[in-house]
Amino acid sequence: MCGAQIGGPDLATLKPGETAIQGQITKGGEPVSGYVRLLDSTGEFTAEVPTSATGQFRFYAATGSWTLRALVPGGTADRNVVVAEAGGVTDVAIAV
Repeated sequence: MCGAQIGGPDLATLKPGETAIQGQITKGGEPVSGYVRLLDSTGEFTAEVPTSATGQFRFYAATGSWTLRALVPGGTADRNVVVAEAGGVTDVAIAV
């Protein structure tokens, strides 16, 4: 299960019981907008969300191993994450 909010997520809010992977993309130390893909443990595409103007993103995901792929003008970057706890938030910073 994944979702995106128009204009990007408010990373300070999460409903009780929701499990999320969220964070921000930066390039050269500055926030950058683009897209983030969620890939499952086998590398298969699961979902994609646009970032906010400040590079913020959020996915609602099950516990397990995931890869985030940031796609921004002039670069891409992969980041492996493990969501270990249901009902928790995994914060991720991705530098491109």
